[in-house]
Amino acid sequence: MKKTFFVVSCCLLPVACCLWLVSCNSDPTSKPRGYFRIDLPANKEYKSFDRPEYPYSFDYPAYGNIVKDSTFFNDKPQNPYWVNVDFPQYDAKIYLSYMGVNDKVLYKEKTAAGYKDSIGVNSLNKLINDAFTLTNKHAVKANSIDEIEVHPAKGVDGFIFEVAGNAASLKQFYLTDSSKHFIRGALYFNATPNEDSVKPVSQFLFQDMKRLVNSLRWKK
Repeated sequence: MKKTFFVVSCCLLPVACCLWLVSCNSDPTSKPRGYFRIDLPANKEYKSFDRPEYPYSFDYPAYGNIVKDSTFFNDKPQNPYWVNVDFPQYDAKIYLSYMGVNDKVLYKEKTAAGYKDSIGVNSLNKLINDAFTLTNKHAVKANSIDEIEVHPAKGVDGFIFEVAGNAASLKQFYLTDSSKHFIRGALYFNATPNEDSVKPVSQFLFQDMKRLVNSLRWKK
């Protein structure tokens, strides 16, 4: 009996050693990537942006700041009525770009000798096409783009764009009265695009963007 036990032990010992070596050399199971917890307000309170010199008004959250846009991605704004809704605690902004329909606009025209200043007209078709073009520029990194038609009030019509994927701007919109006013909005984060990391805040601020859209009104 003792001999049999000794033989079995001698046979199992090398197997046990091999299993131990394999377990030591195997790669550990990777854990899912985690992100820092971000505390979001449970209740939303809104203020009204209604300055007399601006051709529009809208609601924005109390935890946001209205900042006049003196530079738009290092370029001078084309219109004095461009503002940002700044959320410094979330490192995010909603950029609001206002243009008058059929207003003249200065742009750079490419020629054989280089770029030169040219004057064009912001026709309604051009403004709408530009809004779709700017949104579709994110299609390279987008999984999908949902286009939602909106009509928040008489004379206020447009689209909300929801971009899924690691795009620079996941939420955008434009609104117009089709004759005089046009405004485009886009939510940007000051971070490398990563849908998983910004999704909770993006969805939270998207509610504020929708409130902005639904409350926006033109001034005659």
